[in-house]
Amino acid sequence: MRLDPAQLAALEAVLRLGSFEEAAAALGVTPSAISQRIRALEDRTGTPLVIRTSPAKATALGARLARHAREQALLDAALADELHQARAAARVRIVLNADSLDTWALPALADADLLYEIVVEDESISAERLRRGEVSAVVTTQANPVQGCDVIALGAMRYRATCAPAFHDRHFARGLDATALAQAPMLDFSGHDRHQRAWITALTGQPLSPPAHLLPSTHGFVTAAKLGLGWGLNPAPLVDAEITAGRLRDMAPDRPFDVPLYWQLRSLVAPALRPLTRAMVRAAKRGLVQQAGPDGP
Repeated sequence: MRLDPAQLAALEAVLRLGSFEEAAAALGVTPSAISQRIRALEDRTGTPLVIRTSPAKATALGARLARHAREQALLDAALADELHQARAAARVRIVLNADSLDTWALPALADADLLYEIVVEDESISAERLRRGEVSAVVTTQANPVQGCDVIALGAMRYRATCAPAFHDRHFARGLDATALAQAPMLDFSGHDRHQRAWITALTGQPLSPPAHLLPSTHGFVTAAKLGLGWGLNPAPLVDAEITAGRLRDMAPDRPFDVPLYWQLRSLVAPALRPLTRAMVRAAKRGLVQQAGPDGP
C-alpha cells in the first residue's frame, strides 16, 4: 500500500502537536486541509487513525503510521546528505532519562543536525516506549536489544549518596545503619526510581522503605539535599564540587552507585541516525564511567 506523504505528514503533525489547528500552522496550510488529509488517509486505510479529543490521540495504527512518517523523513534526509542535496532538518523522537539530559547528553544532541522531540522517562522503563514503537531511540538500562533494534553500551552513570552536613549530623551521627536509614527522609525522583532503595539494600542487606519526598527534578534533587530536605543519590558530575566545597556530605565515599546505560535504536533508522549515535558515544565517554566491554561505533 502506497500512502500519500502529505497525508502522513499531516497525521504526524496532528499527533505530535495535539490539534488540527497547530498542525495546520506548522505545515503552513488550513485546518480544513489537515482535516481533509486525515480523512483521506483514514479512508485509504479503512480505519480511524486519530481519536479526536483535546489533545488529539493516536489509535494503534495511527501511532504506527506516524512513526513511519517520522522514520521515512529521517531516511530521506540521510539520502539527501549522501547526494549532497539541500534538505529540511529531520525530526527524531527519543527517550532520555532526566539525569542524562542534565549532565552529559545535551552536547551530543547539539552535534547532530536534527530536530528533537525528547521524552523524559526513567531509564529502567524507557525501552518499553521503543518496544511499543513510540520512539526511534532511547537511553536505557536494558542491555538486551528490543526486537528490531540495535544496542550500544554507553558506560555507567555514577551516583553518590549525598546530604547536607547538618542533615548528616542529625540523622547519621551514630552511623549509617539500617535503623538510621529507615527513619531519615529520602528523596525519590519518581514512582519508578529504585536507585535509593537498591543502594540501601546493597549497603544494609535489608529492603527498607524510609519516608520519602517525591521530587522529579535532577537539579532539584541536588538543591533539596543541600537545603536538608532529605538525602538522595545524585549524579557525581553535579555534586563532586559541592562535596569538595563542604556544601554536601558524601554519606559513603566507598559506596558509589553505578547505573549502566545503553543506547538502543531501531535498526531501520540506525544508518540515518549514525551521526547522532556517534555523538552520543563520544559524549558518554566524557560524561560516564567507562567499563570494560565492546566499543561502540
